[in-house]
Amino acid sequence: MWSAGRGRSAGAALLGLLLVLLVGSGATKTSAGLVTCGSVLKLFNTQHRVRLHSHDVKYGSGSGQQSVTGVEASDDANSYWRIRGGSEGGCPRGSPVRCGQAVRLTHVLTGKNLHTHHFPSPLSNNQEVSAFGEDGEGDDLDLWTVRCSGQHWEREAAVRFQHMGTSVFLSVTGEQYGSPIRGQHEVHGMPSANTHNTWKAMEGIFIKPSVDPSAGHDEL
Repeated sequence: MWSAGRGRSAGAALLGLLLVLLVGSGATKTSAGLVTCGSVLKLFNTQHRVRLHSHDVKYGSGSGQQSVTGVEASDDANSYWRIRGGSEGGCPRGSPVRCGQAVRLTHVLTGKNLHTHHFPSPLSNNQEVSAFGEDGEGDDLDLWTVRCSGQHWEREAAVRFQHMGTSVFLSVTGEQYGSPIRGQHEVHGMPSANTHNTWKAMEGIFIKPSVDPSAGHDEL
């Protein structure tokens, strides 16, 4: 059985407060450019046209951790993720995310990190992707490498997320759940790069770059 928790109203209030703080401290909603550390955004799978999503509903099989899905709605607050560095840092607020950089994606409303491990996914039997940790603190299996062309992650460009610990790519292949999350798409890890694992930055609050990315060249 699936297991659902409570706390959506508190989470929505937290999201509202976070967005107010970001808007008041050097963030922008509209200008095109680079994805930066500390930004809050939605991620859109370009093949299946769903946004990366999580919620306080646990898998009824596999790890039993908080489920991660894809949703078609563009206005769901449960689809916001914050870009963060690893436990050792390396992603100062406002710094452009480099192609090849390892990041954590923290689900804003529940404080859990995008995570994967060697459990089969419920529908496709690929690798389960979950949300794990407390208040943004999890483990080394929360780290994902941003795979993109060029030097930095550009907001208009399609990118991939490759898991550092198991090498799978964050993917969607179209399988849909029934109750209690009817119509939501399974998100899982696949071993190879293909059309099912390309993502774009969509709606969000983007921290203005703290440095000029063209001033120097970062080696990956």
